[in-house]
Amino acid sequence: MSSTSNKIDISQISDEQLPVAKHQLKGWKHFMGLYAGEHVAATEFVFGATFVALGATMTDILLGLLVGNLLAVLSWTLITTPIAVETRLSLYTYLQKIAGDSMTKLYNWANVVIFTVISAAMITVSATAVRFALDIPAQLNWYPTNMAFVAVVAAVGVIVVLVAMYGFNAVSDFSRICAPWLFTMFIAGPLILMPVLSDAVIGTTLVSSWADFMEIGTSSVWTGLTPSGEPGIGLIEVIGFSWAANTITHFGLIDMALLRYAKRKRYGLCTSAGMLFGHYIAWISAGIMGAGTAILVQKSIVQLDPGDVAYHALGLSGLVIVIVAGWTTANANLYRAGLAAQAIFKDKSRNKTTAVVGAVTVCIACFPFVFTKLLPLLTYAGLLVVPVGAIVFAEHVIFPRIGYTRYWAQFKNITHSTPAVASWGLGLVFGFGLNALDVISFYYLFIPTWFFTIAVYTVLAGKYGAKEDYTQEKAELNAFCEQVEAYQTEQAVKLPDHIDDTSVVSRLLRFVSVASLLVTIVMAANTFLMSGDMAHYETNRDLFFNLGFACTLIYFSTAYWAMRRQKALVK
Repeated sequence: MSSTSNKIDISQISDEQLPVAKHQLKGWKHFMGLYAGEHVAATEFVFGATFVALGATMTDILLGLLVGNLLAVLSWTLITTPIAVETRLSLYTYLQKIAGDSMTKLYNWANVVIFTVISAAMITVSATAVRFALDIPAQLNWYPTNMAFVAVVAAVGVIVVLVAMYGFNAVSDFSRICAPWLFTMFIAGPLILMPVLSDAVIGTTLVSSWADFMEIGTSSVWTGLTPSGEPGIGLIEVIGFSWAANTITHFGLIDMALLRYAKRKRYGLCTSAGMLFGHYIAWISAGIMGAGTAILVQKSIVQLDPGDVAYHALGLSGLVIVIVAGWTTANANLYRAGLAAQAIFKDKSRNKTTAVVGAVTVCIACFPFVFTKLLPLLTYAGLLVVPVGAIVFAEHVIFPRIGYTRYWAQFKNITHSTPAVASWGLGLVFGFGLNALDVISFYYLFIPTWFFTIAVYTVLAGKYGAKEDYTQEKAELNAFCEQVEAYQTEQAVKLPDHIDDTSVVSRLLRFVSVASLLVTIVMAANTFLMSGDMAHYETNRDLFFNLGFACTLIYFSTAYWAMRRQKALVK
């Protein structure tokens, strides 16, 4: 087995093909910030409005979203993180070891499709803010009805593609500082619009008790009825909805790429920063903002897009939210799509594959259905990759417990794993077959599909060689791993020590950035608590719009400046 030869020059192997080195491991704060940043995004405006449009009740939302997001956290913690920490490999590298080139190529094609659609949705979301600023009509059909909107999408899309090609590192750095501000805005938005809802429901702008809040939410936001007046989804659907939204990353194991850097397995719990602070609070906030905006503009919530909602809740800061959050999310996913495409077309550069994928992405982004139907699209995308996660789970967790051998396909030098490809195909037929038969809610299809694929792969792998003895190959693999560890230890010694920027200027910049967020919250609370009637409300709201936008500019300028000073010090 060539990969375990003692004569291999480790320096010639890509870092992506090797386990993460010990000196590259990250602490829990890194993952708290990472997941908070990724899961507090412009999509939350879409998802929050979706629950209102689907006719959920307020009790179902408060309880269902909590349970569903906790299940998602447990999925990351109990399924994804243990495999990532034990192997220190990305899913792509693990899949190459156990399934060979054919399976990996198919999987990369699936990722190209998935990340292209997600990127397109985010470009469309960003474009809604620009179209609002330019007074272009909202796009309510699945196809574009205004050429000016198409031009806006094209302009936003070209910027996203170019940044994904040449400036992704800068955007990645910038996106890290967005999370605290985004969270602040999702707290402020409902506080700004709650007096409007309160005045419409109970006849006063002041919410004096929890009973008032529940009455307002039940009467004007989560009414239990769809816009057409039909009964909406229930508690079980809300739980499944929120659990299934991220099956790509937890049951599908794509987040092995992130969590392989975790020092400990329990850091999977850090995903709660994204699920509870991001999805739970942000989805509820977005629902309140959508309902409040609908009252202000006298439209149904299904006639609003993120640009409408964000502007009426947060003023110019709302447009910044939609543009920045959509832009950063689109860049990250388009970068992933370009990498997956480059893995397929190995003779092409990542820049070229990203450009081609980006052109397709921009064309798709012109069709508004990609963001109005985003959650169902994500659910089906999860169903597409969940069988792959099941195959890896079976290989890594189940095989050692039943006497089978991990990496048996690599030990046999198999480049086309029939068990893996067949299991994935049968898993898709099973999952989408259940959907066609309407046996269970499609939000839960990933669960039986996952178990079915595990069973099929285990049986097929046993027949194709997983039961055989590979004592010598295991010894060679262990020797190779020891060689890699020694090499990485040697490389770690050469790295410069990390230096924290404790200068007065940087500390002052960080203080000002935090203070600007606190002022934003205080001004939103002032609007919520001190608006005795609609006249006072409008005065307080306008004050928030002006000061909130100023605080937004102050926050980003000082936070980004502080980050650049820290990076310059490290260099």
